Amino acid sequence: MVLKDILAISGEPGLFRFIAQGKNAIIVEHLDTGKRSSAFSSAKVSSLEDISVFTDGEDLPLGKVFDRIHEKESGGQAIDSRSDAEKLKKYFGEVIPEYSRERVYLSDIKKIILWYNLLQQKNLLVREEPEKEEVKEEKPSETDKPSDKDKPAETVAKKKPGSVKSKKG
Repeated sequence: MVLKDILAISGEPGLFRFIAQGKNAIIVEHLDTGKRSSAFSSAKVSSLEDISVFTDGEDLPLGKVFDRIHEKESGGQAIDSRSDAEKLKKYFGEVIPEYSRERVYLSDIKKIILWYNLLQQKNLLVREEPEKEEVKEEKPSETDKPSDKDKPAETVAKKKPGSVKSKKG
């Protein structure tokens, strides 16, 4: 999932969309209410793109977690984040069997499911397109460029300064 401009602000409920960069703050819009506000440099602001889930192997980016939930639910809503703790852990284990049970807390699972459901409800879950190979315009290399000896000789001789005499009348 593409989560580039979606932000979480510590101490603030919900998610925010990045709007603009100010001098000492960023302007954000709350996804639920649509109200715009400033997040000052003292606030801990995290882009969802930078958040990962601890696993037994490498950490799994949140976008990939959302991809897995999206596939499991066929694009629909996930389980309610206020469900029973055991149901939430079981559900998360089905989505990410390799998640670290010691380092991923129930509060993390609730938050991830809550965020997924919010983004899904607002139609903000955009799937990443696989990178397509771009057709590169081929530029001639240094060896392909014509050398000076391949250029035609100039037919007009250049005059040297001072070789032209002027007539005074």
